[in-house]
Amino acid sequence: MMMIFGMFVFELKTLPYQQLRHSLAWRHVKNDRINRSAKWQYIGAGETQINLDGVLYPEITGGDVSLTVLATQAYTGRPWPLISGAGQIYGMYVLTGLQATHTEFDRYGKAKKITFSINFQRCDEDLRERLQASSVGDLLSGLKDKTILAYNSASDNLAGLF
Repeated sequence: MMMIFGMFVFELKTLPYQQLRHSLAWRHVKNDRINRSAKWQYIGAGETQINLDGVLYPEITGGDVSLTVLATQAYTGRPWPLISGAGQIYGMYVLTGLQATHTEFDRYGKAKKITFSINFQRCDEDLRERLQASSVGDLLSGLKDKTILAYNSASDNLAGLF
């Protein structure tokens, strides 16, 4: 198994891809200031995409049936887990594009060669985004609040003794 997308398994006999592109983006906005250089502010993760490209030889590998099964799964409109054969969990993805080019036809009009490109778009939150939300200031503020509560509790207990 090379990869799995929901219920569809990418392997040598279905859709063996030859190229995988994994694109990550992060969003920053530019804040212009008067008489000073602009400042850039990080506003969160951008889009994450995975693109698979490959060539099928239907006499040897998968063909139209594999492409049709994958397209049928895309018509559900639901996100599915995308997991590599090595066990890497990419996250929840939707299939946003499927291009197939049929060439080298036999006398019955069946293609002997099919090149394909598949586009996936991530639609869940990356766990690493939560790290950005937990800033040092938030942690120190929480520590300060807990320290004040502990101090007040200790003061009340000591006041009750005297």
